[in-house]
Amino acid sequence: MTAMSASWFRPKRYGYGATPVTWQGWALTLAVPAVLAASIVGMNHYADRSNGAAWLIWGIFVALLAVVFVRVSRARTDGEWRWRWGASRDQTNN
Repeated sequence: MTAMSASWFRPKRYGYGATPVTWQGWALTLAVPAVLAASIVGMNHYADRSNGAAWLIWGIFVALLAVVFVRVSRARTDGEWRWRWGASRDQTNN
């Protein structure tokens, strides 16, 4: 397996982060908000608004979901995450 086939994301041309380039990257990118939306619906339906412990646990779940998403995305990106301004200065001066 080559490094390119293991990459689900590529670094963004502008800004910070990565964008999905394979079906696995897109599936992960779409699954995270779907899980978040399902958890919101579940919390609104089943948890009492005054149940602070349930909402605290839900908040921890959301934070862990975000951390896992970013870690997997960074590990599966073909290149490093850094701020980018588009084309490199060497290409624009030619």
